[in-house]
Amino acid sequence: MVEKIIAACDGASKGNPGPAAWAWVIGGADGAIDRWEAGPLGRATNNVAELTALERLLETLDPAVPVEVRMDSQYAMKAVTTWLPGWRRKGWKTSSGSPVANKDLVVRIDALLTGRDVDFVYVPAHQVDGDPLNDAADRAASHSARTQEPIGSAAGAPLPPPEAPTRASAPRARSSAPSGSAAGSSRGPAASRTRPSGATLKARFSGRCRCGKAYDKGETIAKNPDGWGHPTCV
Repeated sequence: MVEKIIAACDGASKGNPGPAAWAWVIGGADGAIDRWEAGPLGRATNNVAELTALERLLETLDPAVPVEVRMDSQYAMKAVTTWLPGWRRKGWKTSSGSPVANKDLVVRIDALLTGRDVDFVYVPAHQVDGDPLNDAADRAASHSARTQEPIGSAAGAPLPPPEAPTRASAPRARSSAPSGSAAGSSRGPAASRTRPSGATLKARFSGRCRCGKAYDKGETIAKNPDGWGHPTCV
């Protein structure tokens, strides 16, 4: 009987869009990391990086072997499973009639999935005692996004360590701001600085979390000691 492969993939974009990269990690029979690879994408969005990571993973694996793919991107998972059939029926249009974003990547992944036994498993990112394969993929993608250099176990490279939390989203000094201007009018979620840590709201602008990953306009974010970011990073 053919054993199932356990793998994870992740993408990173430093700015969304910004310097981006993809990464995949394959686990061994003992649950440890067996092999991994990451590569740069130049300037791209986080969604492009996430989809590219999945594409590169599927290209690497034997199509005849069942695989469990662990991802922290619900967009990438739903794009190639839940939403794809409807997009195809509508001539690659969304429910609002607009063209499907990243269509070429989605079409290529759809072809790679045809006839294969693939189970997708969502794993939350940046969790204490979270999924080790997803964490490794996140670290590799983030490193390659920053350096814009390929890296991987085939070249004997060690897995990059976790990045130090960024303070890019910390409140900025406002001594030169015009009197009466709204807090965060040029950066961040434009929320009151008196909100307690852990309070959530919808971001009015895209920004960057203390974990180093960006968040999009309209995404739910939470107050943390450094500013605003993913609720799971508080």
